[in-house]
Amino acid sequence: MSAEELGSGMYNNVYRVRLAGRDRPVVLRVAPEERRQFRSERHLMRNEFACQPWLAPIAHLMPTVIAADWTGQVIGRDWMIQTHLDGVPAPEHLGSYPRATWPPFFRQLGEITRAVHDVRGPQFGPTAGPGYATWSEALLASLEEIAADLDGAGLDSTDLRQVAAVAGRERAVLDEVTEPRLLTGDLWTVNCLLDRAAAEPVITGVLDFDRAWFGAPDADWTIRMATAKNDERTAFWQSYGTRDRSPAARWRSRIYEARHLGALRLERHRLGKADAVAESYQAMASLLANLT
Repeated sequence: MSAEELGSGMYNNVYRVRLAGRDRPVVLRVAPEERRQFRSERHLMRNEFACQPWLAPIAHLMPTVIAADWTGQVIGRDWMIQTHLDGVPAPEHLGSYPRATWPPFFRQLGEITRAVHDVRGPQFGPTAGPGYATWSEALLASLEEIAADLDGAGLDSTDLRQVAAVAGRERAVLDEVTEPRLLTGDLWTVNCLLDRAAAEPVITGVLDFDRAWFGAPDADWTIRMATAKNDERTAFWQSYGTRDRSPAARWRSRIYEARHLGALRLERHRLGKADAVAESYQAMASLLANLT
């Protein structure tokens, strides 16, 4: 009956579709054409599909997959149809609450993240594969893919390759992580839905686990964002629990930050944000100075 493209999709095209005979709309997500996908972002929708059974502990907060198609026979692109969740995107609604009421939101986010990180996986790497026997193999492969994508985009990857070289020399420190845990890949406020009528922020849904993988919990984007500022988000740790703060863990966190910066550089390039791309080189230079 109607299809409305939603502007919240930063990678896939996302549509709210109303169908004859159905009271509730569905969501259609369409992946970019393969030729437009970076190596480090290849088949993200297939990865999200593969991680669904692993996300059972938070299934009550997630949309249900109704249909998915990787054949390319319909439109030449991967696509997925999901149920439509009630709720308002957190970036649109969180700011309508007094900041004094924000800590409960971050406590909920910590609880959700803890439930995901408690899931043990069979191997390191993306949920859809390829899988790796050690954490160092998975992490170095990811750094190499991002660096190759930077090269392909005409961006300088020297700093990221320098980080990878350091990581390669210190594999033993990385491989102190021996148990693959499920990582959300991208969960933060932008991927949360809130109850529009609640007196304080209440998370009713979480979305977009296409970057989920098995690895060290501290390498997750969610942990990176939870530690970024000393503000209301400190409530995250009240439900998530404590982190390893040993010297080895702090060193590994710098390698993880380099991976995040490399991925951000790619995304900012894809979105045409030249100033933000330039800023990533400054941030990486500071990181390298404290790593080598």
